[in-house]
Amino acid sequence: MTNVFKIKQDICEIGRRIYQKEFAAANDGNISVRIGENEVLCTPTMQSKGFLTPDDICTIDMTGKQTAGRKKRSSEALLHLEIYKAREDIKSVVHCHPPHATAFAIAHEPIPQCVLPEVEIFLGDVPITRYETPGGQAFAETILPFVNKSNVIILANHGTVSFGEDVEKAYWWTEILDAYCRMLMLARGLGNISYFSEEKQRELLALKDKWGYSDPRNTKEYEDCDICANDIFRDSWSESGVQRRSFSPPPAMGGGANVDASGMDQEALVRQITDRVMAALAQGGTVA
Repeated sequence: MTNVFKIKQDICEIGRRIYQKEFAAANDGNISVRIGENEVLCTPTMQSKGFLTPDDICTIDMTGKQTAGRKKRSSEALLHLEIYKAREDIKSVVHCHPPHATAFAIAHEPIPQCVLPEVEIFLGDVPITRYETPGGQAFAETILPFVNKSNVIILANHGTVSFGEDVEKAYWWTEILDAYCRMLMLARGLGNISYFSEEKQRELLALKDKWGYSDPRNTKEYEDCDICANDIFRDSWSESGVQRRSFSPPPAMGGGANVDASGMDQEALVRQITDRVMAALAQGGTVA
């Protein structure tokens, strides 16, 4: 039998964590747990997630209609419901605004791969949605192209949403992502991002498969993709405005890459200059 009161306590605990981690300022963020075929617990609107009590938690149905609770349900509950409808295995959703991951959401910068082993095991390629005004059905549906291939999604110009089989695991993916984004920013400040090779990445993917974590790159559909180059969600980039501006990709087939403080792969920069010189000489002109 489902212990609804215990689940409400768990929601309040995760609310405290995201508030203490500064993932949700003021009244930001929302949390939900599915407790039945047509029943979902969710946090109320306009209340700090750091000071929730079990009595604050609302109950809604799968259409978003509130069926219980003394406070009004979150205005972004529709986002949670779309995830539950798409993934029967998902029982909890956490949405918040972790600052480092949200910086990537604002910049529309894809999350680099082949950098940190733990991130490759637990996250993989992380998608970025197109922007829609929060709260409506159009906003909720922005996650649909990605929800079956990842457990954490960056919401353009907004924040993150992560999901799992319980509320703690749903929260974990967001914490891992924000820590990684912070490390990337710190490393770039030092002037270099070093990538590991495709061979080492494939070793990690083999471990991931062995440990029971799914990854699209381990499926036949993506067996020939460049596994270090964000290939899983690349087709969505033009619609969402995602583009590499700060972090260059590693060279194809691994080997590592040296990226200077401007974000330019040094080898790519040399090739670019060489191509310009050769083109100018071929035309009998001068090099600008």
